[in-house]
Amino acid sequence: MTALRLRWQRSVAITATAAAAFLGTAIAATPAQAHSHGWSVDCYTVDLNLTNYSQDKDNTVKITVGDRTVLSETFKGEYNKKLDLPKHTEELKVTADVVAGDDSKFSWNESKTAPVCETESPSPSPTESETTTPAPSASPTTTPSQSEAPQPSASESSSSAPAAKPQGGGENLAETGSSSNTPMLVGIAAAVVIAGGGLVAFARKRRSSQG
Repeated sequence: MTALRLRWQRSVAITATAAAAFLGTAIAATPAQAHSHGWSVDCYTVDLNLTNYSQDKDNTVKITVGDRTVLSETFKGEYNKKLDLPKHTEELKVTADVVAGDDSKFSWNESKTAPVCETESPSPSPTESETTTPAPSASPTTTPSQSEAPQPSASESSSSAPAAKPQGGGENLAETGSSSNTPMLVGIAAAVVIAGGGLVAFARKRRSSQG
């Protein structure tokens, strides 16, 4: 009976010791799990989120971009911050340094790289040789209608048109001086005069013979 009691007491002591050890480990690990941090870096910004830090003592946070410190502040409990990065044409090294006020084992220092932002390249402007001048549209050639034809002036019509021939007289009316028929007319007149003179003389002889 005594042996059983001793064995039972020894088992209880071992169990109690194990429970105490487990409880102590859990208590020691609880503060470590309480401190949490998260941060991210892209080409434009740095996003920092710190939670469950000491509420009684000051905690320090510092952000360095390249060789320049862009943030240095103290906080208690929680800290959330978003920073804009300067414009850059090369990758930037961004470093976050956090010092916990309650225990140095919760402090940390990490570095990340901010990539170069991809911007749309402007479309090249067309060169002078590439610019095309539109060909002038062919103007329709219209044949002037009869009504649009220029009318000749009075002087041009009179000089270009042939002179009208006078009716009845023919070309002889345009001649001046004696006509070609004048000798014929003179001969006929002379014949009439001679015939008249012969008739007068015959009449006189007849009268004289009857008397």
